Amino acid sequence: MTILVVATGNPGKVREMQSYLADFGWELQLKPPELDVEETEETFMSNARLKATEVAKATGEWAIADDSGLEVRALGGVPGVHSARYGTTDANRIERLLRELGDNSNRQAQFVCAVAIARPDGSIALQAEGTCPGEILKAPRGSGGFGYDPIFYVESEDMTFAEMPPETKKRLSHRGRAFQALLPQLKNLET
Repeated sequence: MTILVVATGNPGKVREMQSYLADFGWELQLKPPELDVEETEETFMSNARLKATEVAKATGEWAIADDSGLEVRALGGVPGVHSARYGTTDANRIERLLRELGDNSNRQAQFVCAVAIARPDGSIALQAEGTCPGEILKAPRGSGGFGYDPIFYVESEDMTFAEMPPETKKRLSHRGRAFQALLPQLKNLET
């Protein structure tokens, strides 16, 4: 079984990625805790590629990384690659976003997820991106999910991410769509 180091310290992200990659014979592992890669790039894909490359080179194993966030059209794509650093807590980030958006009638937004897999030498083997369009509500709804999920409304489902059953969110989400684009490429990957 080929080891695939996940460029995160979050065990929940490893479990989530394992659910997408279950049929491919990878053994997913967390990156070493002392290995920290700063996200310094301007795009989600560049950050995913950077993290995958650095973790692969440091461990000598295959590595996978993702970077994701929320882009709000009326705010010029903000918070974008800074989504996680837009505040100190989920509630603080939501409050700031709603305050900055104010009464703007353009509430269009999208979640973006970029995924990259690097070979043990750090070269990028595969990459994919997924998006999920939606809009920002004026107040949170739902108790599931995390981050901006309570204010991200998906019209086709008439629900926020925080109101969706996990399987629905997995199918529609930006991360789910990124992995849907990545999986066909994985079938042809020589490990």
